[in-house]
Amino acid sequence: MKYRIFAVLVLSVLVLNLGGSTFADSKARRTSMTQLIALLPASDGVVIFDAKRFFVEAMPKFGSSGQVILAKLTGKIDGFQTETGIDIRKFDDVGVGVSTRQIAEKKFDVDPVVIGRGRLTSASLIGAAKVASKSKYREERVGDRVMYVFDAQNVVAPTAAGVAVLDKVNEVALASLDAKTVAFGDVGRVRQTLEGKTKVGADLVGMLERSPASVAAFAARPPAGLKAFIPLDNDELGKNIDSIQYVYGNANVIADAATIHVVARTYQNAQATSLFETLEGLQLLGKAFLGAAKGADKQVYSRMIDNAKFSVRANEVTFDLSVPQADIDVLVGLIK
Repeated sequence: MKYRIFAVLVLSVLVLNLGGSTFADSKARRTSMTQLIALLPASDGVVIFDAKRFFVEAMPKFGSSGQVILAKLTGKIDGFQTETGIDIRKFDDVGVGVSTRQIAEKKFDVDPVVIGRGRLTSASLIGAAKVASKSKYREERVGDRVMYVFDAQNVVAPTAAGVAVLDKVNEVALASLDAKTVAFGDVGRVRQTLEGKTKVGADLVGMLERSPASVAAFAARPPAGLKAFIPLDNDELGKNIDSIQYVYGNANVIADAATIHVVARTYQNAQATSLFETLEGLQLLGKAFLGAAKGADKQVYSRMIDNAKFSVRANEVTFDLSVPQADIDVLVGLIK
């Protein structure tokens, strides 16, 4: 089974400020986050996402310039619902745990499990999935629980991180965790979730819990040879990327702007300093390249590069970016 994950987290979160609201109860949000994390099996990367805020508040309030992306996202969600019977819009909170494994040189498989909790009962979700599958499913017992395994070819599934395209997927598993919570995704990963023999590591949990009131919180332990994912001509940059031990952070909204906060933790302090210096160098090159640009889109990119803030402390490099509403409107308008 082969998975290709295309994250559009940045744009998905940038448009969230159209909702114009804030979290009233960070304690409740922290509790919900903790519960979802506790249900996930051991993972190399975890994303916790406030789906209710996105689908209920943000999506209906897209401006005219956002209708294209709204239509595309809605189409993918509808397609996934048609294929599996699962309507992601009914979830209030979503947790995603992925495991990575190397299957060839410079090639990795990413196996996800998604845990959703929301307004519909698990029984109704499973019933809808059975109807949508046209009886193309089987039941497998995992302890005292039942896991339903469905045929699914080329499923397009929106997740907490944006939109993930599951290429050439043969099967998707679905199971109830409690009356309002389900797990679905890779068959092996759903089985691990039901068995409950492994949990997300304390290292990733600690990083996730630093962002209890954000729209999305994420933490990952990149696989060895991370630079293989990115076509690089610069050996120094590749060496810096391979020095990253963890990546974590959050995406959030404030008045009239969206923010992204990312921390890269290296193995050694000197590696963090080298990574910081390389990123600042790339920022200077970007400013020089786009500084005189006249197109509206290029001017937005130039402002984003200019507004990006990098800092280094011990073995951690921090990246912060705030994008105002006006620039978000331009970016959304570019999507065809």
